[in-house]
Amino acid sequence: MKPLADCKLYAFVDTAFLHGRAPEAVARMLCEGGADLIQLRAKNSSADEIRRLAKKIFPVTQRAGVGLVINDHLEIARAVGAEFCHLGQEDFFDAGHTQVSELRTPQPARDLSESALRIGLSTHAPEQAERAVAAGADYIAIGPVFATGTKPGVKPVTLEYVRWATANLKVSWFAIGGINLQNLDEVLAAGARRVCVVSAILNSPDVARACGEFKRRLEEAG
Repeated sequence: MKPLADCKLYAFVDTAFLHGRAPEAVARMLCEGGADLIQLRAKNSSADEIRRLAKKIFPVTQRAGVGLVINDHLEIARAVGAEFCHLGQEDFFDAGHTQVSELRTPQPARDLSESALRIGLSTHAPEQAERAVAAGADYIAIGPVFATGTKPGVKPVTLEYVRWATANLKVSWFAIGGINLQNLDEVLAAGARRVCVVSAILNSPDVARACGEFKRRLEEAG
């Protein structure tokens, strides 16, 4: 896969938006459309089901040279060989972790290649971003920028947080939350050069085409 710093479009296989499609088929469409990273997000599925889904998706992303991100489940990311695991504030700091390196250290019985697993952290305010950077996160998510059905009831952080991230962060970061083709220019004007997109792509009748349009506009933005 390409270096994280060169990744612009972070897409999702979210089980809430499959609309009857097979997860591996959706992953294939996202890869065809130019996604640089794909997160498996299955909030209402059991760990066993998520593991089965990950095993179906990983060969697709691997063949395409696209990084696979497992949401929430560190052990599943390790087990399937995914390149990334994404964790929320509650999954990392509230669980007692202080440094990402703690999660990279393989147990003696495990393969040493697990130490390459990279960790992304969600943030919703500048102080959380600073804490995530200090903890050694490989990338951070900035959001939700706009109101979004994937995070019902969560207050948007607005474009002000995007502008703050543009001015203050050196680590790779992705704007997330309610981003679509209608408001993408606003997000880019605030300084973002990497975005996460869920429903605006997965709800499209042509997933690959929608994905490709996001990617084209991100590349044009530089």
